[in-house]
Amino acid sequence: MTTPLLFNPHTYDPAHFDPETRRLLRATVDWFEERGKRRIIEDYRTRAWLGDFLAFAAKERLFATFLTPASAAGDEDQRWDTARIAALNEILGFYGLDYWYAWQVTILGLGPVWQSDNAAARTRAADLLNQGEVFAFGLSEKAHGADIYSTDMLLEPQGDGGFLATGSKYYIGNGNAAGLVSVFGRRTDVEGPDGYVFFAADSRHPAYHLVKNVVDSSKFVSEFRLEDYPVAPEDVLHTGRAAFDAALNTVNVGKFNLCTASIGICEHAMYEAVTHASNRILYGRPVTAFPHVRRELAEAYVRLVGMKLFSDRAVDYFRSAGPEDRRYLLFNPMTKMKVTTEGEKVIDLMWDVIAAKGFEKDNYFSQAAIEIRGLPKLEGTVHVNLALILKFMRNHLLDPIDAPAVPTRLDAADDDFLFRQGPARGLGSVRFHDWRAAYDAYAEVPNVARFREQADALCAFVTTMAPDETQSRDLDFLLSVGQLFALVVHGQLILEQARLTDLDESVLDELFSVLVRDFSGHCVELHGKDSATERQQGWALGAIRRPVVDEARSAEIWQRVEALSGAYEMAQ
Repeated sequence: MTTPLLFNPHTYDPAHFDPETRRLLRATVDWFEERGKRRIIEDYRTRAWLGDFLAFAAKERLFATFLTPASAAGDEDQRWDTARIAALNEILGFYGLDYWYAWQVTILGLGPVWQSDNAAARTRAADLLNQGEVFAFGLSEKAHGADIYSTDMLLEPQGDGGFLATGSKYYIGNGNAAGLVSVFGRRTDVEGPDGYVFFAADSRHPAYHLVKNVVDSSKFVSEFRLEDYPVAPEDVLHTGRAAFDAALNTVNVGKFNLCTASIGICEHAMYEAVTHASNRILYGRPVTAFPHVRRELAEAYVRLVGMKLFSDRAVDYFRSAGPEDRRYLLFNPMTKMKVTTEGEKVIDLMWDVIAAKGFEKDNYFSQAAIEIRGLPKLEGTVHVNLALILKFMRNHLLDPIDAPAVPTRLDAADDDFLFRQGPARGLGSVRFHDWRAAYDAYAEVPNVARFREQADALCAFVTTMAPDETQSRDLDFLLSVGQLFALVVHGQLILEQARLTDLDESVLDELFSVLVRDFSGHCVELHGKDSATERQQGWALGAIRRPVVDEARSAEIWQRVEALSGAYEMAQ
């Protein structure tokens, strides 16, 4: 029995995309497969710069085709299409996060450009993409991190309408090679938000000084310094509040990519882990004969399927977004926070099974176990994104509206709204359709029904014993509540995508048995918080549920997992 739910390079055929997208995705897979596992692992171990991969991408015009919006396109295949961007994220994550990272920070570097009205800068960016160049996003600083209120990149006005820029940036991917770096700074002559400036710099300019790679990796995460860097008027992308909004809206676009990269990492690692465990004999039996091993691998599998379902559905909300439909602003930090932390759990479950094998230098798994940790920590920590998710909780749970149904979005359309999102505020006014409809559609699935009881209990909590003024200042307490809310949203989009793809209900039931346990675990955590009231503690214990056990269902899921043994192995 084989499963179509996981990416398998041997059988991959993205037939749902247009011909050029199919060709490029398949060509990317073939390039990695021809390069071989030994070479990819060796490049990772020796921290080799990704010149060969970037040369391939330039030859195929991969980045130019996928990352040039229609408004700046030179041919009909160029567009900003979140569905195919997500597909490439998954492929690059599958073969190595270093490859994905060079692509990801190019996306971030392009964000302020494509949001700009500066026609010359937009043309320059499109030309550089066509030449195969990469880009960088100069936002973070060593002293301030991503606290853009406190930037020390200073721009001194010149008489010609330009500036001289001086200051350092830190944690800047591709800072060693970017044809264009979008840099955030502030004017020396204007106080407050009106003084913000986003401008385009060139890493090859004499006034651009590359200090070092701050990580021990093929990923070039640079520190660079500008010393009296001349910023001409045509280099200015945004000024004032628009520069601040461009920074946050760029992160909105970029952080979505972390979820599908995490999925790719987990998929490759799962093929290795299941194949190893199935062929490892202990005490005269395959490792996979032990009940705890089957449970851990089955849980890893359904969690991974849930990651894919949620992320695929979130793509639809991104692509259908507009000024009147900003539901994506909740689902985006969910992909960043929830899907990437699920990825950590998937790797941990498999590592518990394969144990020492997970350290071996000839396996993909050893690098997967390291790289999976980074994704929850990029583009804002888990805690930052959980706090952001909380802003939507009351409207989402308690005050739904009749919002238009969002279809599956695999069409060859340009997602131009992502570059005209507008002011980065007003999150508390975003409204949502009724989350209960997704759960009602699967009310007959035992563990979906069980989890729905917990979701309804959370609504009662928010309605009758929401955090008081003191608790609202206790972020540690609030984050526990946020984890419960995130599970409800996670389940909602999983169910929506399950309906759209006609997912086997046995997979869904097994997945929700895991989510029931997760919800119960967070209830126990909330019960133990220092500031939890006696009433809240009682609620927490009352919301704990035991999943519905079904041995036949579990056996069916195990067959799906077992079928992964030997289903894919990368050529040496």
